[in-house]
Amino acid sequence: MLTVVLAGLRARPAALLGGFVALALGVGLLVTTGLGLSATLHAPERSPQRFASSPVVVMGHDRLVLDVRRGPGTASVEQRLDRPRPVDAGLLRELRARWAVTVTGGSDATGPDATGPVAAGPHASGPVAAGPDAVGVDAPAGPVRDLVGDRARVLTGADRVRADPDPERDARALTTLNALLGTSGGVTAFVSVFVVASTFAFAVALRRREFGLLRTAGATPGQVRRLLLAEAAVLGVLASATGCVLGALGAPLLARILVDGGLAPAWFTIGGAALPYHAAFWTGLTVALAGAFAASRRAGGTGPTAVLRDADVDADVLPPGRALAGAALLLTGLGLLVWTCATEPSELLKRKTYTTLPMLLIGGTALLAPLLVRPAARLLRLPGAVGTLVRENAAASVRRTAAVAAPVLVTVALAGSLLGSASGVTRAKGVETREHTAAAYVVSGADLRPVTAVPAGAVVSATGPTSVFVRDGAEAVVKYGARAVADPAAFAELSRLPVVAGDVRDLDDRSIVVNEEFERRRVGQTVEVWRADGSGPVRLRVAAVLALGTGDNGPYVTRANAPGAVLDRIEARGGGPATLRALEASGGTVATAGAWAAAERPASGPQTRLGLLLVLGVALLYTVIGLVNTLLMATSARGAELASLRLAGATRFQVLRVVTGEAALAVAIGTLLGLVVTAVVLGALGAALAALSAPVVLAPPWAAIGTAAGVCAAVAVAAPALPAWRLTRA
Repeated sequence: MLTVVLAGLRARPAALLGGFVALALGVGLLVTTGLGLSATLHAPERSPQRFASSPVVVMGHDRLVLDVRRGPGTASVEQRLDRPRPVDAGLLRELRARWAVTVTGGSDATGPDATGPVAAGPHASGPVAAGPDAVGVDAPAGPVRDLVGDRARVLTGADRVRADPDPERDARALTTLNALLGTSGGVTAFVSVFVVASTFAFAVALRRREFGLLRTAGATPGQVRRLLLAEAAVLGVLASATGCVLGALGAPLLARILVDGGLAPAWFTIGGAALPYHAAFWTGLTVALAGAFAASRRAGGTGPTAVLRDADVDADVLPPGRALAGAALLLTGLGLLVWTCATEPSELLKRKTYTTLPMLLIGGTALLAPLLVRPAARLLRLPGAVGTLVRENAAASVRRTAAVAAPVLVTVALAGSLLGSASGVTRAKGVETREHTAAAYVVSGADLRPVTAVPAGAVVSATGPTSVFVRDGAEAVVKYGARAVADPAAFAELSRLPVVAGDVRDLDDRSIVVNEEFERRRVGQTVEVWRADGSGPVRLRVAAVLALGTGDNGPYVTRANAPGAVLDRIEARGGGPATLRALEASGGTVATAGAWAAAERPASGPQTRLGLLLVLGVALLYTVIGLVNTLLMATSARGAELASLRLAGATRFQVLRVVTGEAALAVAIGTLLGLVVTAVVLGALGAALAALSAPVVLAPPWAAIGTAAGVCAAVAVAAPALPAWRLTRA
């Protein structure tokens, strides 16, 4: 058996080269992205900076711990605070009385600490004094722990880094990178598995006459199946091993691209974890075997006469198993889209959702492509005798047409749905940001100075970021990113929030403005809230309820309920040039409201474009490989058919036009099916945005779709030209 297998592989190097390259490249990409993902799981260990010379650090608690219901009992859950609580003044005095204490990067308990938006306007409340969030202590850890008890945290050794400014910055940078590589790896796996499996299956389908002759010569169905699976196993092992080598070589290159493109921090490197190699290798081998398995069952389970007849006529082009799988994927994708849009429309705005759900629709449509290409081809009216022949050949050779259309469908649908959804959500956020303010000017920046003297006739509203913690039922505690309002009256005058109930003018120190995501969201109801520093609970009355929108609508509280908040935005209107001068004195960037909104929510940044290019470039590359391999194999097997056309009087150029025309028609059908999938995905996203009362500004990314379709068409026309020209040279 092994001798026959190796002889068969040597006899068909051209037919097997495309499958080998596609599989090796797929395994290589999976190894590279897998190594990248494994490198994002752990941030590098950093030495303490702020209290490097202090052996012990006493830091205020940086976790909110609450009891929730878990089954028949209770359990404690933790939520990280925006910043640690200040060290208690009494504890600080006790520490100073016994040891040398170092205070850096904060203020002493005897002096004020700039903890929030400073007053702006006649209704604003003043700043609140607070102590430092951490102090260094020159003492042994044991006695310090005995003194501190549970009043604060005692950090030693490498744990002292938790007192540094923004200790989670490395982990946060890796979280974004992890999401990008996860998306890229998912798309890579989906496209590579689909293209490789389709390529192997089509290669087996082209050998139907060979299998018929083997059956006629006495080969049993089991022998035919074992022959095909053995060939796939040998090719899969060789290609997967080659892919692992390619992945190891590509991992450092990926790290450089991510760092140079601003997608990863400068210190990011990709290590040599073993798991990605194992996962990619066995995935590649499994895909190779799966691609040949279904076709081997058909070839081995059919009688010799039926196999020979099926080799000339495309009958049974959609086996029951493929039809069932395609219908299941398609119905599941449609059902999840409708269900998510009806129950949790905000989920459709998340990248994980609008990346994964379209894959179900794409996979289902691609599996059902043999049912769709024949009616689509017959509906076309191409001019002339060559056009008629192109249409009829495409309709009759369903396997060949579907094998070309399917990868085009995958690429066009991915480009349309992924780019269209990402840009649509971003544009909706940008429009929403601009619509939510009636200000003429906006000042933005970190640690802005307040406008202490508001010019006559001007309205100035200062806000800053904060957080609130709210129980969601009895089983969970949810952290909401909120805005701290310095002057509720000025804020109400300048805001244009999508209020569905209540009035934002009723916001005060004893109330809160919530959105529809809150469990308790009726005006007048009381919400139990823990503040950003973990203090609470405080009971706040719901003053107004906002539509959820794209996710940035509230909640809003006053400064009294936002300890530690820092002013980062000032909105203003009226007052003439004096207002501009006052805003410029705040130390931030002054811009018109429109320019600020455009900068706050850009259509797409360079990092976003590079990330999408990384994802869609993989899909397009795979489609090109699949098209070239499929068309080379298909055209090389059409020698007798093309010779018959020459004998019937067709010129060499006419035959060439027929072959390339069929390929172009198949690409057009794949593009059309991809546009249908894109329309369904964007339609569902538009319905979700409308349900959330968010702006609907969706449009297919025609430039990306046109580029993908154009590249596919150029490759599809060029790939069969050379073998067709060679076969018709007589």
